[in-house]
Amino acid sequence: MGDGLANGMKSVRENTPKKRAQAPPAPPAPEPEPAAPAGPTEADAWAYEVAHGEGAGDLAPVVGRNLRKLRTQRGLSLERLSKLSGVSRAMLGQIELAQSAPTINVVWKIARALEVPFSALIAVAASGGTRVMLGAQAKRLTSHDGKFVSRALFPFDQPRKAEFYELRLAARGVEKADSHAAGTVENLIVTQGTLELDVSGEHHRLGAGDAIIFEADVPHTYSNPGTVETVMYLVMTYAEQVG
Repeated sequence: MGDGLANGMKSVRENTPKKRAQAPPAPPAPEPEPAAPAGPTEADAWAYEVAHGEGAGDLAPVVGRNLRKLRTQRGLSLERLSKLSGVSRAMLGQIELAQSAPTINVVWKIARALEVPFSALIAVAASGGTRVMLGAQAKRLTSHDGKFVSRALFPFDQPRKAEFYELRLAARGVEKADSHAAGTVENLIVTQGTLELDVSGEHHRLGAGDAIIFEADVPHTYSNPGTVETVMYLVMTYAEQVG
């Protein structure tokens, strides 16, 4: 009986599975790094360009200073202005820091959100008297694709109800303009090339020497169907005095 008990105990020990050694605990996962500030999204890329060229570089700090001043005067945060304008918060911040030169479309969006004329964002304070605005030092705004260029031909430091611009539209270029402030009127003359203008469902075709006047408080589109650049001069008249 003693041998049987011993053999029985031995059999139990042999048949009992040995405990596996436990693996050492895994080291704690590293904490995720804080996300970097979001830059302009792909959807915003069409309306954003890095400052380039002497004119654009000079304009970037001007727009930045004016934007910051107008925004703070109205007590608006970047987040709030982003929601009002449809321009991303990151892009607004870059414009205020003069890290980018906004396109025409972006300036219009911001101006409408702030309820100021387009020129209020690109105005430079200066003294009166005779003013010479050299072409080589001109400050120009371009569209997202670079095919539409606008140059202001007037000083911004005087109260006014009208503004004067030189516009250039590359061959096969198209520029869609949003509606301007109520009562705004555009008076435009083509000096080179061909222009097709669509306003409120009406289509107009103009050649060199042709002029048109229309109410610009509705969306309108400029198109160049030709193979050469179209050059135009625009007088924009506001219902109320600006500046």
